[in-house]
Amino acid sequence: MDPGLADLNALTDAEARERLRACCAATAWLDAVLAGRPYGDRPALEQASSAALAALDWDGVLRALAAHPRIGERVAARSREAAWSASEQSGVDGATEATRSALADANRAYEDRFGHVLLIFATGRTDEQMLAAARQRLHHDVVVERQTVRSELAKIVALRLTKLLDGS
Repeated sequence: MDPGLADLNALTDAEARERLRACCAATAWLDAVLAGRPYGDRPALEQASSAALAALDWDGVLRALAAHPRIGERVAARSREAAWSASEQSGVDGATEATRSALADANRAYEDRFGHVLLIFATGRTDEQMLAAARQRLHHDVVVERQTVRSELAKIVALRLTKLLDGS
């Protein structure tokens, strides 16, 4: 048996909810993933997560987004989610002041246009790549951007589930 999955399956619902919240803060996602326990293998958990994400209404997506910091900003909390976010956005660590300022401007413009935080799967991306993606996404219409947000969220949640199970 997968030790990380065995640990997740053995937790109380409250403990599992708290750990899973670092992967996705949407209540409906948490409820659905918790309801599927115990999971026999990672693919079963991944499938349940994907189905729960796909079933989220837009308010659920917004709840998930509210837990994410802006690109280039750090969360002051010492939570697992804050540590993961910092690691995922490490491509910004060496950014110049000009790039940091441009990212802040792009974040503001995006939030003004779409009404929520810009969510980017930042793992493996440089500061310039994230800035280019932010600027490009400002040209999306609302329908395309919502699809993009859902796709980025799914990638982040999948990565974080892996981190959770691997004890990262």
